[in-house]
Amino acid sequence: MSEKKAGGLTSHQKRAIRTNLVGYSFIIPNLVGYSLFVFLPVCFSFVLSVMEWDASQAPMKFVGLANFADIFGDRVFRSSFVHTIQYALMTVIPTLILALLLAVLLNNKLKGVAIFRTAFYFPYIASIVAVGAVWNMLFQPDFGPINQFLKFIGIDNPPRWVVSTDWAMVAISIVSIWKYMGYYMIVYLAALQGISGELYEAASLDGANSWQKLRYITIPMLTPTTFFVLIMLTIQCFKVFDLVYVMTGGGPGNSTKTLVNYIYEKAFTSWELGPASAGAIVLFAVVLVITLIQFRGEKKWSRDM
Repeated sequence: MSEKKAGGLTSHQKRAIRTNLVGYSFIIPNLVGYSLFVFLPVCFSFVLSVMEWDASQAPMKFVGLANFADIFGDRVFRSSFVHTIQYALMTVIPTLILALLLAVLLNNKLKGVAIFRTAFYFPYIASIVAVGAVWNMLFQPDFGPINQFLKFIGIDNPPRWVVSTDWAMVAISIVSIWKYMGYYMIVYLAALQGISGELYEAASLDGANSWQKLRYITIPMLTPTTFFVLIMLTIQCFKVFDLVYVMTGGGPGNSTKTLVNYIYEKAFTSWELGPASAGAIVLFAVVLVITLIQFRGEKKWSRDM
């Protein structure tokens, strides 16, 4: 029996249209928001990177690659790039390892495990301003609890932390690890609960101990999750701004100024939007290259595992 037509459309076609409209009603608001607040500004940054403009009513002036030459010749930009690399090296791997260890520990049936999971996750949702202010008080060089404890255990000249050019980045890295490891712990927990318990039972029957189960079952099965965490942490480290801004403002001197801090100051302090956009393009290119390298490494890692 043929379907009845109404207005030239079959009932099946009308149902398909309604289904598509419902789907588009969920997608379009997000697409519009993404286009207005992410895609178009990114495109405009590419345009500004080859322009000279101070956001005034004066017209833009095309300068080609002069903005890139300016920032690469700027000692502050070069040092900011190095500081960003240092921050990434000091935070990515420690955060990943601690998140994995916490997830493995809290994946067991411990008494009060939900409380411990919540406690480790809480720093991630805490206000970055509050976190920075509290840790600055803890790191206070003369009267802060951390240095008081170090003196108590026999360290006569403890680090001066956020007021020291040598230790400020270390202090920021410690806070970053503490703040974000709880979030990635939850990611690992979700992945751990997807591993079949039969694998561990079979390993136990073969006489495997806890370390062997971790090495030969847990870590290989978590390879996709580890890759995801590595990518997200790397991108997050290269985008770091708020924690540095709250704790040190890029100081003392320029010892903790990162690429995003440099871009922010160029754009909204000096109003040099051309060099600021050029810096943003360089940051985008660096993150893209690192991500592509990680993707290639992940494929080789997966084959070897």
